[in-house]
Formats: sequence, C-alpha cells, structure tokens
Amino acid sequence: MTTVPDWFRAEAFQEPGVPVPTPPMSGTGNTVPVPTPYVPGTGNTVQYGDVAALLSGDLPPAPSPDILHRNDGVALFYRSQVNSLFGKPESGKTFVALAAIASVLADAGRAVFVDLDHNGMQSIVSRLLSLGVETDVLSDLARFRYKEPEDKEDLLATVRDLKDWEPDVVVLDSIGELLPMMGLNSNSPDDFTIAHTYVLKPLAMCGACVIAIDHVAKSADSEAQGPTGTGAKARATGGVMLRVTVKDAFTPGQGGSCYLNIKKDRHGGLRAASPTGDKEPLAGTFKMFADSSFTIFAAESGDRTPSAAPGIDIAALQAMQPPPESVRDVKARLGWGTNRATIALKVFREAFPVPDTQGAGTGTPIEPRTPAVPEEQGTPTEGALSWA
Repeated sequence: MTTVPDWFRAEAFQEPGVPVPTPPMSGTGNTVPVPTPYVPGTGNTVQYGDVAALLSGDLPPAPSPDILHRNDGVALFYRSQVNSLFGKPESGKTFVALAAIASVLADAGRAVFVDLDHNGMQSIVSRLLSLGVETDVLSDLARFRYKEPEDKEDLLATVRDLKDWEPDVVVLDSIGELLPMMGLNSNSPDDFTIAHTYVLKPLAMCGACVIAIDHVAKSADSEAQGPTGTGAKARATGGVMLRVTVKDAFTPGQGGSCYLNIKKDRHGGLRAASPTGDKEPLAGTFKMFADSSFTIFAAESGDRTPSAAPGIDIAALQAMQPPPESVRDVKARLGWGTNRATIALKVFREAFPVPDTQGAGTGTPIEPRTPAVPEEQGTPTEGALSWA
C-alpha cells in the first residue's frame, strides 16, 4: 500500500477535526516547496478549462513561432514556451541562441543569458558584439542581462527577478549544468520535471521565449534519440526542439554554418512550414558570414540534412564486403545497435544507390549523389540580420 506523505494529505485523507499539515518550504535541505493542496471550503477554488469558449471560437489561435526568423519570414522559436537546442559540442548551438538574442535586441526587446556552462561574460558579450549588438544596448540592464548563478539559491532568486522583469528571450546554457546545480539527478524523469517546474516553466509563463541549450551523448545510438539523460526533456518541451548539426565549422573571421532539424514541434507551426517526409525534417540552415552577419536559409521541398550519421559510420559501410544487405546484417557484422545501424544504412543507400542494371544494361553504378541542401552561397539574402 502506498504511503501518502503528511504534507500531501488533503481533507479526503484526514480524520474529522484533524487539520491539514503545512507543506515544507525552501531552506529545508533539498526538499522542493510544493503548493498547498486544494481543500474544500478554504477559498482556493479549482479552475477548469473553458470548453464553451473554445467551441465558440473565442479562444486565441494556437501559438506560432515568432522569435528568430528564417529568410522566408517563418520564425524558429515560440514565446511563452520552453524551446530547446541540442547537439554535439561546437555544433553552433550557442551561436543560434545568441542570434535569437541579437534579433530581439535589434527589435528593441529585452533578453538575458543565464550562463550555467561557464562560458564567461567576456565570451558571451564579445560574441554579441560580433553579431552587431550595440555597446549601449549590452550595457543597459533594462535591455540585456548576463547572469552566471553561483548556486541553487542564486539561480532561483534569478528566476524570481526575471519573472518580474519579463524578458522577451531567456537563453539558459546548459541543461547539463542545471540539474546538478539543483542537486538533482540528470537521468531521473522526476528530477528533470522538478527543475523544469521551478526554473524553466516560470520563465516561459511570464511570456519569455526560453531557449535551453543541451547536449547529446557520445554513443551514436543514444545521440539518435536526442539530448542526454531522461526522455522527460522532450515531454516537457512546449515549443520546439531543434537538433543542431555542424555543416561548416565556426571560425573567427570566416563564419560557419549548421543544420537545424526539428526533433519536436508541439504546436506544429515550424513543422508546417518545413519539408515533409523525414522523422526530423530540416527546418533550415543557420549561416554566419565572415563579417558576422547571419541568416537562416529556409529548407525547401526535398531539402534534408546530407548526413544524419557520422562519417566514420558511412565509411564502415563502404568498406563492408559484400555490401550491407539489411539493418540486421549491419548489426550482426559490425556489432552496432539498431538505431545506429538504421540511420547509417539509410544515409548510405541514399548516397550510394544500387547499381542500375536496367535500360541500357550496362551495369554501370550510378554516381553517388549529394542530397539537396538550402542555397547558402554569396551574401545574406532578404531576411538576413545585417548590422551596418
């Protein structure tokens, strides 16, 4: 039989005449404060969804992304929602997040960078300056704030302050540091839910577009599933989750680029404006030019990330003699897991089609083709953020 903690007991669990215990508050070790449970007759009335308003058409339409626009005018991130950027180190995650901050600041908005990953204020400010944000904007606490919390209490105090300030964009870098700072387990769904409830969700509820940066595991099988740790991360995302994959390494003075694939889009606004057919469709390609101006090239029909599998995996399949016949064949001969084998074989077959032995009957193999990607040459196009 499940034991109900004293602080969770409502009137239904109590003997007549026995008062409902008060829930524990912060400052009592690692215990997380919980709201007082509903008790009939105390005035804390339960609120239900207004189905009548929904059916009458009085409710607003579903949310649509409106932060950091592509060159076709479609945005990537949702306000009032928790969004996520995840990928390998140096894939461009932080540049994309900082581009969101730069675009909001350029439009007279307010933004904050919560630096749990210890990038350092100098590094973050230098990057924003290179993206064209003016020094007077970055120096103005009414427009931009940088915070590197010292501990859990400092972080929670920051969340309370930002709720009152109501920024347009909050970038939190990274989730990998958030849970340990709060004394929570990165692999526990319940622990991530606690962190989400007390840090990410309050910021989204005050109207901010929250962009949480996260990492992927080193294992190819785990990487295919998404961010490291618990699957609760995807469940709790109310906006969009974008997988970031480097295309051209980001180099000072030269720029760089990365692919943005949709892992999840709860409201479907970005997915509806992106190519169909892939499990993780390509939303666009973030391109930073040598002068640090940038744009996001929208993916067109048929566009896709050229390789969702590591090059070393494709090379391993190329070296197989005889060539791989199935996922089961790859797993048996290379000792890989199902996810790794499936992704690598799919990309391999697209890049190296089966020889054409019909028609002319020559048996000449088809030349390996490069899947289409968005046009990224030349200078920024319409929709690019350029700073004169």
